[in-house]
Amino acid sequence: MARSSRRSRRRGGNSAGLIVGAIALGLVSVAIIGAFGWLKYRAGGTVAVDKASLCPVTGATSETAILLDVTDPISDTTALDLKNQFQQIVARVPIGGAIDIYSLTEKEGKPERTFHGCNPGSGELADEWTSNPRLIQDRWEKGFQKPLEEIADRLASGKAGDASPIMAGIQRINLEVFSSLPAGTPKVLFVASDMIEHTPAFSNYRDGVAYSKFQKSEARDKFRTSLDGVSVKILAFQRPNLKFSAEGLAEFWKEWITNNNGHFDGFIRLEGKR
Repeated sequence: MARSSRRSRRRGGNSAGLIVGAIALGLVSVAIIGAFGWLKYRAGGTVAVDKASLCPVTGATSETAILLDVTDPISDTTALDLKNQFQQIVARVPIGGAIDIYSLTEKEGKPERTFHGCNPGSGELADEWTSNPRLIQDRWEKGFQKPLEEIADRLASGKAGDASPIMAGIQRINLEVFSSLPAGTPKVLFVASDMIEHTPAFSNYRDGVAYSKFQKSEARDKFRTSLDGVSVKILAFQRPNLKFSAEGLAEFWKEWITNNNGHFDGFIRLEGKR
């Protein structure tokens, strides 16, 4: 009886050991699966990007376009104010959001695109468990921050031109940048200019700022563009000795933007005057 009892306890001990071992193995497996799932969850925000533009391969999450009017030089004070505004605009571009910068030229409908790219996020926001913060920081500085800083430093280097086709520039940006975006994508356009339209079809210098006069001109249909879903904000350079007021010019552009189905987000007069 004693032997049988010891054998029973031995068998019971072995069974208990197997059960404990199985539970321990199960807990380890759950921990491994949980850790893998946690890392996958943390890496969930990591999106593959295009190497050239740093934009998500699935498409930018938002679009910010800037039209810089360099058809005339601006004062140092205005350039400094514009640079500050420019840096604030860039800082507000979300991770995955695109920014396109165009320089207005005197050639109608041919603004020059000087930058296209997306904010890939800096290394400060990178997760050390799932990515390489140093590599991400280097990518952000070389592909996004540095080129935009160089553009900001050149804002005062405009050259006087014979024409200022602002409407045609906006039309071109709308067709190249905004029109192909999926519905619901946030779209913002900033126009930094003296906002004096000057083309053979219509000229504020020649025709003033009465919108009724513009509606009777060739420019009405020539530069018509559908700004559906686009929020437009103007950063205006101040010019001396004009025959119309800044308020009248702001109202003219408000009408033009809203009549082209855009959202007018304000007319900011930058400091300084040329």
